[in-house]
Amino acid sequence: MEPIIECVPNFSEGQNNETIKAIASAIRKIKGVRLLHVDSGFAANRTVYTFVGNPLSVLEAAFQAIKVAAELIDMRSHKGEHPRMGACDVCPLIPVSGISMNEVIDLSHQLGKRVGEELNIPVYLYEKSAQQPERVQLANVRKGEYEGLPLKMSLPHWQPDYGPNILNPKSGATILGARNFLIAYNFNLNTSNITIARSIAEQIRESGKYIGKNEQGKKLYTPGKFKALKSIGWFIKDFGIAQVSCNFSDYQLTPLHLVHEMVKLLAAEHDCKVTGAELIGLIPKEALLMAGQFYEPNQTEEDKLIATAIKELGLSDLNEFRPNERIIEFML
Repeated sequence: MEPIIECVPNFSEGQNNETIKAIASAIRKIKGVRLLHVDSGFAANRTVYTFVGNPLSVLEAAFQAIKVAAELIDMRSHKGEHPRMGACDVCPLIPVSGISMNEVIDLSHQLGKRVGEELNIPVYLYEKSAQQPERVQLANVRKGEYEGLPLKMSLPHWQPDYGPNILNPKSGATILGARNFLIAYNFNLNTSNITIARSIAEQIRESGKYIGKNEQGKKLYTPGKFKALKSIGWFIKDFGIAQVSCNFSDYQLTPLHLVHEMVKLLAAEHDCKVTGAELIGLIPKEALLMAGQFYEPNQTEEDKLIATAIKELGLSDLNEFRPNERIIEFML
């Protein structure tokens, strides 16, 4: 079996269509790669690209996309709702078939070294590729965002893994690494109150809510309700609503439908409702089948289970959800 990996880079541009198209074109030009999906958010000012292929072709496509982004995106003037640290903010590599996680980690080092040396962009390795414990979590690496990079890079323990030890003011820094499949998923609330969204996010995410420091200065948190779940609350100007934005790093351990039901309960405590959801990028078929079986336990037909999941989760609330375009197995 030919090895296949997936790459899901996030770029800090969701408003300039010419730049978005140029990055997509750089990916499509590489033989052995298939661009599956492009997802742009105007208010977030961010675009997520999903492509798959043989490992070396995917690495080349990722490098060329980062190169184009470095040429066309200027972080000195970038504004957006989503946290970000660079023109190519984060570039994960995911094993799909015929390849081990350790092999993908090696590939992430190859790509990071090349981006650092040839594009003069500081690169931080995260998730499975992290060289230090505090760099495993994306939020830790991105803390302070682009504006905090000069201070961060002046600290000995926050020197980049590859690339220059000084800020690249135009491109910022790139976070790169190997990880498992992740589902980026936002819950839509029928309110514009960002405080409500943030409160719900604090209650459901694994890291929980920050409550202060102890006498030794260690930060203290109340644990969240779900493992392998990251979440923040924000307001999306595109739709005029608050969202609870989530990353599911293990959808089998923490399924979409269980979080959906919990967010509904927590929203009700604030006298608001979950009207639906927004999927960013693609989703494994199994995640929707699990949701379909939860809501319709006696159903066995795949297409009906998927239809049930789409309906119950409200995946067509903001835009029509087309299974053939959003489920990764169908796209492959």
